[in-house]
Amino acid sequence: MISPRANWSDQLVCRNHRGQHNVYAMNRFRVAKGSEAAFEQVWISRDTYLEKVPGFIEFHLLKGPEAEDHTLYASHTVWENRAVFDAWTKSEAFRAAHSRAGENKPLYLDHPQFEGFEVRQTIGRGNAP
Repeated sequence: MISPRANWSDQLVCRNHRGQHNVYAMNRFRVAKGSEAAFEQVWISRDTYLEKVPGFIEFHLLKGPEAEDHTLYASHTVWENRAVFDAWTKSEAFRAAHSRAGENKPLYLDHPQFEGFEVRQTIGRGNAP
């Protein structure tokens, strides 16, 4: 289960078009070797309820490097600001999206690690100074 208030980075200075900081919420998963396809299927087939949540921007499931005993994955959501992210973590949609999370524990080496960040600078096409 996500622990939404741990590991927040709050120390830089840029704001989104509404004058607030976008929030990136990530969970890192160490998926046991050989369980990658099953792990990905859990994510692809589940109902996230995110598209109905106010302030939700986008979601990514990321596959990272492989180690001897696991493959690193990260779930990555982007929110308009921290307030809407916090509201989601207290919502019925959050509880519904995570209601079966415990069924997948055999796929992980340990509990997912939550990390939350507020955007302070974005550089990309069309938004450079």
